[in-house]
Amino acid sequence: MTAPSMTEQGRATRGRIVAAAAALIGEHGVSGTSLDDIRAATNSSKSQLYHYFGDKHGLVQAVIDHQSAVVVGAHAELLEAVQDWRDLERWVDSMVAAVEQQGARGGCPIGTLAAALADTDERFRTALNDAFESWRAAIGGALARLRQNHLLAADADLETLTTTTLAAIQGGLLLAKTSRDSAQLRAALEGAIAQLRAHGVPDKPRPRRR
Repeated sequence: MTAPSMTEQGRATRGRIVAAAAALIGEHGVSGTSLDDIRAATNSSKSQLYHYFGDKHGLVQAVIDHQSAVVVGAHAELLEAVQDWRDLERWVDSMVAAVEQQGARGGCPIGTLAAALADTDERFRTALNDAFESWRAAIGGALARLRQNHLLAADADLETLTTTTLAAIQGGLLLAKTSRDSAQLRAALEGAIAQLRAHGVPDKPRPRRR
């Protein structure tokens, strides 16, 4: 059932189930989360689950869509404000702060789903790749503004720099999750920023005073 054909109450119920399923899957994984687990956590019936999602595959797809919207949406909002290096550093600080608030647990919801599903279901892989492409577009937009503001060199390869930045995020989040240490994420992100700055526009020498 598509969202437009639902009542407001139906959309709220579906959203509540998806959010709860996302939390359970984030904690126990897709294979470790059953429809009965989700039904118990949400006090919903089997008929409701099948009504809104059809089967577990449909529910997992809804979780992918939910996590993609939440994660990429949050990053896109922060990245839209990037105009200079300090703004980019604020984005880094926000990621580290979020990991610290969670006790360095959970990692990246999209990355975790991709690790579990990309090799087992082509539709899931495509949906997760779309999420990463949207994330890349948000990062690339921020880097493009840095170049427009003459902070990145005109010949900087934004596509490659975007990829290395997103890879640093994913790797840093995984290391932080396994070590329970947000410093791992900060080190990865600061390395990415250093790589970006290496492609920055050198400061023009000031004329000497006579």
